[in-house]
Amino acid sequence: MAASALAQDLTSRELVKPPADMWPTYNGDYSGQRFSPLSQINDKNVHHLSMVWASRFTGAAADRVVIKSTPLLVNGILYFTSPNNVWAVDARSGQELWHYHYPPNTGSTIGNRGVGIYGHWLYFESPDSHLVSLDARTGAERWKVEIADPKLDYTSTVAPVVIGNHIVVGIGGDHLDNPGFLQARDPETGALQWKWNTTPRKGEPGIETWPDEYAAAHGTGQPWMPGTYDPEQNLYIVGTGNPNPVMAEQSRKGDNLYTCSIVALNPDTGKLQWYFQVSPHDTHDWDAAETPILFDGVIDGQKRKLVAQASRNGYFFVLDRTTGKRIVSVPYIETLNWTKGVNEKGQPIPNPAKVPKPDGVLVSPSSNGATNWPAPSFSPQTGLFYVGTSRSWSMFYLTDTDERPEGWAGLDNTVGNYGNALLALDYHTGKVVWRHDWFGGNGVVSNLSTAGNLLFTSNQLNLIAFQAATGKILWHAALMAAPSAGPISYMLDGKQYVVVAAGDGLYCFALNDPAP
Repeated sequence: MAASALAQDLTSRELVKPPADMWPTYNGDYSGQRFSPLSQINDKNVHHLSMVWASRFTGAAADRVVIKSTPLLVNGILYFTSPNNVWAVDARSGQELWHYHYPPNTGSTIGNRGVGIYGHWLYFESPDSHLVSLDARTGAERWKVEIADPKLDYTSTVAPVVIGNHIVVGIGGDHLDNPGFLQARDPETGALQWKWNTTPRKGEPGIETWPDEYAAAHGTGQPWMPGTYDPEQNLYIVGTGNPNPVMAEQSRKGDNLYTCSIVALNPDTGKLQWYFQVSPHDTHDWDAAETPILFDGVIDGQKRKLVAQASRNGYFFVLDRTTGKRIVSVPYIETLNWTKGVNEKGQPIPNPAKVPKPDGVLVSPSSNGATNWPAPSFSPQTGLFYVGTSRSWSMFYLTDTDERPEGWAGLDNTVGNYGNALLALDYHTGKVVWRHDWFGGNGVVSNLSTAGNLLFTSNQLNLIAFQAATGKILWHAALMAAPSAGPISYMLDGKQYVVVAAGDGLYCFALNDPAP
């Protein structure tokens, strides 16, 4: 059965509207909602959920395996990564089918978000900034091309996004003031199709928000997370990273476009269609790489095409995804203290008193953010946006007072936490509909909502099911390690499964007494 499944190809139609037996993209589908339409497992029977299988995986001797990637599920096979490694696993049994190991390299192994799939080809980013294509049937390497010079110390962690005949990849890295960019690559050859710089160059719109071209070119804004895609409007919508030098502002006066922004690009050309900057002139390492979730909703009685993000800076934004215009801009943590409110565009107004200083300044959220890369979720069934949050504080220090600082020009020390919480937000207003406060641990966690009125999430050692509409805990299961990536759900042979990565393993659950 596994060999037969591996012979089949993923189609473009299945990427746009995935069938119940697939999870073919990082977020399940292009919308980023991480919502499963399956309801066999629901709030009435989830207490019957039990483990079907658990498998742990090893890389080469030098590799420490932590699975931060969301597994893809295509034709009964799970595909996932850790830095330097790609696996294919039978989704029914957890049995390893093949394992690919990238040759040893000197790149950063901070993490890897996973693979993209096109036909029967897989694509992933290596730690030394190459895009690698594998045969999904065997794990054999097909080709590899350089995304960026490995000597520049980028961090390459993005799960590639397949849009038509484009493989869209991004780049990360705060260590040096390297240019940030997105690229589209040919799925057959890896050839460059287009490149979009996350900061403008001379003569381009936005350059006026930098003091000079040098500052803009070295201002980074790395897009280190996969974005989302609106097929109807042909818009690739993605968040960009923070400006460099990190925590130092003296060499980059201005708003510093297009860092800390939600941007919409034409995936065929790489041309910018609109942008919304969530943190003008960021000085606290608060990128806007968090997933921008696409959905259709009703605002003031009118149907609207929307995009929402809970940003690292502590603000919840809802935009019109046709124009990028603000609809909602509100804080979602009550400890936030770095702004003077929002301007007429709905952008936070930085408070100069909260810019890092040599003797330190107390700011909330901490540099880790009110949330971070772990996946939020949106349920069209409840109309709620689910996100893990932290009400933390840091002392921010400016350590490089030179007129032209570089790289990490400051440091921060987390000095307190008012508490972590799972929030369910009303997209109309950004108000909290329900919350669950965590005691200790890390509150910034990944989420999956389902049509069974369930929200799957985690704390330090448990996979937990909440009633999505109310926030009532209905079920939990202890794992061997802390969940390290977002849960997924799929249907095979008439049975719904939930799979989550935790440390070096995958854990699979299903009903032990299926509902009639």
